Amino acid sequence: MQVRRWNTAADGPLTEAALRARLEALGYVVARYVYPPGTRFPDHAHDVDKIDAVVSGHFRIVIGGHTAALGPGDWVEVPRGRRHNATVIGDAPVVSLDAIRLAASR
Repeated sequence: MQVRRWNTAADGPLTEAALRARLEALGYVVARYVYPPGTRFPDHAHDVDKIDAVVSGHFRIVIGGHTAALGPGDWVEVPRGRRHNATVIGDAPVVSLDAIRLAASR
């Protein structure tokens, strides 16, 4: 699992709009979610390629036995069919951009 991190020097200030634009430019359709502290997503898989990105707060994600802590500006690719789980960590909610790549845009 490769964690991608927002680079303020190259990408400018991190904003939700800027992160959304970056994901859309990669060919993804983006939805925004807010998850309260303690939210857990048990092991599951999706039938689409997706990216989990964090605008604010902190998320722990486990993909294929590899664990990463994501903070503001971080994102990971989750390939279709790959089992993964995630947990909001800390006392703040997570604002997340959930980006999916539709089959038609491959």
